[in-house]
Amino acid sequence: MQKIPKQEYTTEFKERAVKHVKEGESIGLAAKELGLIEQTLRNWTKLAAAGKLTGAGSRCVIPEQMDLSWLRAENVRLKRECEILKKATAYFARDVV
Repeated sequence: MQKIPKQEYTTEFKERAVKHVKEGESIGLAAKELGLIEQTLRNWTKLAAAGKLTGAGSRCVIPEQMDLSWLRAENVRLKRECEILKKATAYFARDVV
């Protein structure tokens, strides 16, 4: 199993993600749509409520770094899904014979 690379997100992305939750979307659904881990979005929501979303010591992340990080995580997720589908295909192919 591959390790998911460390994620880096811009403040704008975090604010947009939190906005989804504030507009009534569930954390689980918003996280899935944005390719996030639910706990990460929960943490951002709590920080936003406290007015500390960016936090002290957060470093500047350029959009290209954020995109690359998101694409790496998406790649890992898609590989996992592909493995699940391969196993399901093998299981169901066994039942047909």
